[in-house]
Amino acid sequence: MTAQTLAERAEILRPAGIAPLLNSEQLRAHFGVSRWTVTEWVKTKGCPVVRLPGGIRRFNLADVQEWLAQQDETTAQTRSAQARRAVSTRY
Repeated sequence: MTAQTLAERAEILRPAGIAPLLNSEQLRAHFGVSRWTVTEWVKTKGCPVVRLPGGIRRFNLADVQEWLAQQDETTAQTRSAQARRAVSTRY
């Protein structure tokens, strides 16, 4: 069996309605983050993960991308609220 890119795997699985699952290393490479970051996402931030027997974790890329978009939106809303409070307390 030859190694396949994520795009190739996705193309093969798409007709069956299945998305390829990434392991932690593939997820880290895709987003350019550290092992620590992925662990923190899962343990403290609620990153969606599929747990397999033996403690193996797999990630659906679409689910993680959606989750990250929600995190960015929440962070932006929090920062905006903090900025409004800071401005209102100055004047």
